[in-house]
Amino acid sequence: MSNVKLFEHKQIRSAWNEGEEKWYFSIVDVIGVLTDSSKPGNYWKVLKHRLLKEGNQSVTNCNQLKLQSADGKFYNTDVGNTEQLLRLIQSIPSPKAEPFKLWLAQVGYERIEETENPELSFDRAMQTYLQKGYSKAWINQRLKSIEVRKELTDEWENSGVKKGNEFAILTDIITKAWSGKTVKEYKKHKNLKKESLRDHMTNLELVLNMLAEATTTEISKEKKPKNLTENKIIAQQGGIIVGNTRKQIEAKTGKKIVSPNNAKELTGKKNTKKLK
Repeated sequence: MSNVKLFEHKQIRSAWNEGEEKWYFSIVDVIGVLTDSSKPGNYWKVLKHRLLKEGNQSVTNCNQLKLQSADGKFYNTDVGNTEQLLRLIQSIPSPKAEPFKLWLAQVGYERIEETENPELSFDRAMQTYLQKGYSKAWINQRLKSIEVRKELTDEWENSGVKKGNEFAILTDIITKAWSGKTVKEYKKHKNLKKESLRDHMTNLELVLNMLAEATTTEISKEKKPKNLTENKIIAQQGGIIVGNTRKQIEAKTGKKIVSPNNAKELTGKKNTKKLK
């Protein structure tokens, strides 16, 4: 959606939810930009009522956060996350909303195509990363990491692990064991919020992360765990093996592998932090 400049030069109040790792945006601010309404609050009241009558609760069940108003004071304000805003935009008849609607239709079409031909998702990923300025060597590592990750998650599903929270728990264990940081700590180290951690890893970070996940997969295939508790032990083992490798490399090079660099540095000037 980088080509859509809908909110350029317009202030949209937002707040980051650390626990959920989600951005929330002021709904009246978004409506004000899309409709040029002098009373976006009234517009939202009417729209909310119509959406409720249509049975749409994905948008109308929005949260409220205290956001600063033009008078400098903080008031409870209806806010929506990215998914809610995209659904809201579809219900607003406005020329300014059309770029988003066209983009959503294009994304939907591409996802259907990828279901029929999974190779297309890799081709599109390659093009996206190239446009962002990543090197082909890095992109090849990143695409390989997707394959390795899929093999691991398939193994987890086969051993009774549930998608979502349980996947996140095991991923955290592996990441902490090999890198010394939880996923949240790692993202903070790279000054990230919602972004994908892997998209901000260096080549070596990607390689070690892949190795940790591949090792965990192989151990799991041999040990055949039956529940989350047994998978936690295996995740720890897979991560520790690669964590020892990381320490050996750092001892020989004198450089930290877990880098604070994010995509800005990866696609531009590179630098490396020395061990202290």
